[in-house]
Amino acid sequence: MILPRKIKVGILIGISLLSLACIPLILQLKFNFDFENFFPEGDEDLEFFLEFIDDFETDDNFLLIALPSESGTIFDTSYLRKVRDFASASREFPHVERVISLTDIQLPYRTPFGIASRRLVHHDRPERFASDSLLLFNNDRFVRRLVDEKATASVVFIKTIDNITIDQSSELVDRLRNYMESKDIKQWHALGRAFFQVEISRSQLWELTRSTIISGILVSIILFFLFRKGKVVLISLVSIAISMLFFLGFLALTGRELSVMAALYPVIMIIVGTSDVIHITSKYLDEISRGKKPDFALIRTVKEIGLATLMTSVTTAIGFASLLTSRIAPIREFGINAAAGVLIAYLTVVIFTTLWLSISPNRQLLRDDRGRYFWYKWMTWLYRLSTQKSKKIWWVSIGVLLICVVGISKISTNYKIEENLPRGAQVTKDFHYFEENFFGFRPFEVAIIYSEGEKAGDFKNMRDIHRLEEHFNSYPSIRSVSSPAALYRLLYQMERGELMGEERFPQDSATYESLQAYTRFAAGTEPNILLSQDGQRARISSNMDDIGADSVQLISRSIEDFIRQELDTSVADFRITGTGVIVDKNAHYVRENLLQGLGLAVLLVSILMMLLFRQPLMLLAGLLPNLFPLLFAAALLGWLGIELEAGVSIVFAIVFGIAVDDSIHFLAKYRLVRGRGYSPDESLLRTFRETGKALCLTTIVLFFGFLVLLFSQNPPTFTVGLLISSTLLSALAFDLMLIPSLLRWIERKNK
Repeated sequence: MILPRKIKVGILIGISLLSLACIPLILQLKFNFDFENFFPEGDEDLEFFLEFIDDFETDDNFLLIALPSESGTIFDTSYLRKVRDFASASREFPHVERVISLTDIQLPYRTPFGIASRRLVHHDRPERFASDSLLLFNNDRFVRRLVDEKATASVVFIKTIDNITIDQSSELVDRLRNYMESKDIKQWHALGRAFFQVEISRSQLWELTRSTIISGILVSIILFFLFRKGKVVLISLVSIAISMLFFLGFLALTGRELSVMAALYPVIMIIVGTSDVIHITSKYLDEISRGKKPDFALIRTVKEIGLATLMTSVTTAIGFASLLTSRIAPIREFGINAAAGVLIAYLTVVIFTTLWLSISPNRQLLRDDRGRYFWYKWMTWLYRLSTQKSKKIWWVSIGVLLICVVGISKISTNYKIEENLPRGAQVTKDFHYFEENFFGFRPFEVAIIYSEGEKAGDFKNMRDIHRLEEHFNSYPSIRSVSSPAALYRLLYQMERGELMGEERFPQDSATYESLQAYTRFAAGTEPNILLSQDGQRARISSNMDDIGADSVQLISRSIEDFIRQELDTSVADFRITGTGVIVDKNAHYVRENLLQGLGLAVLLVSILMMLLFRQPLMLLAGLLPNLFPLLFAAALLGWLGIELEAGVSIVFAIVFGIAVDDSIHFLAKYRLVRGRGYSPDESLLRTFRETGKALCLTTIVLFFGFLVLLFSQNPPTFTVGLLISSTLLSALAFDLMLIPSLLRWIERKNK
């Protein structure tokens, strides 16, 4: 049906106004960066951990503030007063439960007159600094926990509420920054959940803005060089911008929040929308350049390209929707949001672009024929290459396959926290500062659950806890170990009237029981809850260097072996747990979900291709060339030494969804031309000259569009851009070289 010009203009104005109405909604979008969202749902270790923190507390409820001394030593009166004042002020910060600093700690010891205590550090008595230093550095309890090994900085330990949200974190961090500015404290470092949430959310907002601007500029330049007409470029950019507004408005209307992968949304929407625009616009311009009237060219474009573009949009959406098999909520949300965005982009571009093109004068759209001749020549050359070098193409493909297999064998899942932190950002610098000077961020814990009739406080059980804690200390990467046994070592030292020297655990039950009356004197030196109220559950808490998930797993197995061989497991169940261990399990599930998701995507795409082409052998031509890009992407992970983790796993969904698009466009055009009675070779030649050009153009846009991600400070986003940009070129090569060979073989089989 041919629409009058007034109706077309009315529809265009209506779409434009509706997109502008989305802006107030978009401004209400929020970022969400809760660590719990990255826990693998349905995991038995996760269920145990959630029960465990109900009895105790979370293992990431802290904010550490390191204050380096400007004089080069912490034993400076003005510096210690600054630490004391900050610790006192931070107790009034929102969402803070407890604060510990060097200037607060009192150490108990026995005297002939009873129990006494002394300050760990006398901030107002410089004459005591020498003895304070001797005491401090003869006690492993404080070195690299509250003070670095060179005594150049100390840490104020701020215990926050459990499961602090991003809004609460913002309140706390803003108050912290205001205090530092008001006191003119320029050198300070922060580590902890609250600081991570705030800084990474701010980084993602900047990434989202920057990637949108750079992608828009880049696509504008590419479109200008492709079409050389300002009106065509304007139509394309407005169509893409409107689809972006509709997509973000859809996220706001459905109550979605932006996760750490939100920076990928503008890139995906821009390049997917641009791909649709290029296919539709190229076809329309081809039709009117042949002298067709605008309405006829519009109908022809929608019939021939609209259906193929719909199929490619659906297959791309299926690629993203394959991420729904993931156990990680942000990955699933990204998959469903991106799938919806692809379909929104298709509907917007098909309606808006075609209507605007059809009411535009031809002279504003058409360029000279020099570009057309360029593509005519190169597509003819590619066609001849696929015909004359068919066997060599297959041998090269087999060689590439073997190289990919070797690369895939090198894939690692040794996930590190550092690899997800924005490069050059303050949060990353602070992370490295604490790793080098204090203890690591990655929590590592052992939960101990005693059987009926047993108590953690019994002498033999507490001695086992002490032995396990000592075993923890034998690993250089495990630091800041805390256990209930540490309290009794400190009390035993107090009982002997010593403040320095080696801390030893009581050797007999009588001595041990005599110390239990004094536990309250030393409890203030330990920030964590280490015993449950009923005494049947205990906790050994520690922090570990960021050595990688696989390395942590090796240490975990070694500790489990020690527990089985050296401790009494008949009275207690020892279980390694903690947020770090739970998140590390994602490495296992990423592999599992990746195969499940891709398998489901291949199945659904196969069904769509069967419905479209109605021939099993055409299914082979559509799928086989698209397995090579997936293998190529996996091989790049191995050859480049990139760890396979949750953020990187989305590469395969994107690659498969987009790679299949090119195959569908090529096969749909071939079937259309073949149906007009042309021979197989003539049909292939015509397909190369028309659709081959569009595939090359869209791949150029996709390549440079994803290349924008190389400007990202976020390592997973950078990796996604690098892998997809490289892989899309291989997808185009396999489509243009392998599909013609497969089609000739199919034609021979079908005679």
